[in-house]
Amino acid sequence: MQTSTTRPKRDLFLDVVRAAAIAGVVGQHWLMPVLGYADGRLATGNALATPGWWVITWLSQVMPLVFFAGGAANLISLNAATSSRDWLAARVQRLLLPALPLFMVWLVVPELLRAFGIPEQPLEVAGAIAAQLLWFLAVYLVTVLVTPLMAAAHRRWGLRVPVVMAVAGVLVDVARFNDLGLIGYANAVFVWLAVHQIGFLYADGRLGSLGRRGALTMSAAGFGVTALMVAFGPYPASMIGMPGAPVSNMSPPSVLLAALAVGQIGLLLALRPAIGRWAVRPPVAAALRWLGPRFMSVYLWHMPALVVVAGVSVLGFGYRTPEPGSLAWLVAAPLWLAATGLVLAGLLRVFARFEVRKLDGGPIAPTAQLVPAGLVASGGLLGLAATGFTTPADSGQLAGPLPWVFLVTAAFLLAGKPLRRKAQQARRGVVQHLPQEPLPQPVVGSRP
Repeated sequence: MQTSTTRPKRDLFLDVVRAAAIAGVVGQHWLMPVLGYADGRLATGNALATPGWWVITWLSQVMPLVFFAGGAANLISLNAATSSRDWLAARVQRLLLPALPLFMVWLVVPELLRAFGIPEQPLEVAGAIAAQLLWFLAVYLVTVLVTPLMAAAHRRWGLRVPVVMAVAGVLVDVARFNDLGLIGYANAVFVWLAVHQIGFLYADGRLGSLGRRGALTMSAAGFGVTALMVAFGPYPASMIGMPGAPVSNMSPPSVLLAALAVGQIGLLLALRPAIGRWAVRPPVAAALRWLGPRFMSVYLWHMPALVVVAGVSVLGFGYRTPEPGSLAWLVAAPLWLAATGLVLAGLLRVFARFEVRKLDGGPIAPTAQLVPAGLVASGGLLGLAATGFTTPADSGQLAGPLPWVFLVTAAFLLAGKPLRRKAQQARRGVVQHLPQEPLPQPVVGSRP
């Protein structure tokens, strides 16, 4: 690949998209829960299950924007890297490092809360919601691992790559809705890679050159196809999973999300000039500079912040979420957001330093070591997302998060340094200390 040592210039549009996406994730997750507590059990519901509120999810489901912005940023930084190996090593370590302190905290928190008399069921709910969002990190890590290959495919085939991915997503959904349900999880690769690849089209200037009319046409096409698939297909209207719903567009992801991505991206591209003018305002620019290096920390710690606020208010003081949409709910929502925001700010003050710290610039692991390490880490993250952070009280440690935490931590260490470094150094040392024999001198009068 062509390499460069020039540092890429910040794209303020991408910075705003990333910031809007993380704000959407955090705000939605904090406002969704409908909580109540009685007789040692925590009752949970989803405010977005309120009739008619599904339409909100067409904009509040921002994971497509996360993968789009990630794809654009990944291609820009990969093109500016000295090598794909250097880029891959930095990205894998940068993604995994912020998760390690989260693991360490949650290996201790359940036992600590048990000691304070917290019942088992609320503990399990807390451990589950703090871990379930690790699915994104697992899938995104795989996306990063294949980015050099996908970048090469993009240079050769361009738009055809996401189109092929989307067609594969359609075929997966056909199989999924014909009694092959588990195959639907293949779309965690096809759908999100397709959206990630659309980010490449922005990074190379093809989407960025769209005028307002072209961007609005793109948006209308995306939302129009989404509406048709909901109206005439097996897809639910909500873009997030709902409690008790037989089908979810998110778990596993359906190809519907690729169409939604086209609609959302087109809408933002139509607003791009206004976004650019807004982003250069000093307060906004300062906020974007602060958030950029802390993106993953905000994502990882916003659910533990919710756990703290919910635990204190619901379990401690008997608070019950008002009926969603009621006047009481509208009054309580800003206070709820403010409380969780303050807790998150405190958590970030302690733990965001792991993400913003500068990584050791020592020897880099070879690609043949980096890729397996990333895959092992992805598997460990998926295991944590599926099982949660709380070890059942009547089972051993191996039934809890400990094995998955070990896998991710080992993978992080494996991605950090080459395994053969000491052996290579030893071999170099032997060569350097071998006695140097004099070169044979030619005999005078002999032929060379």
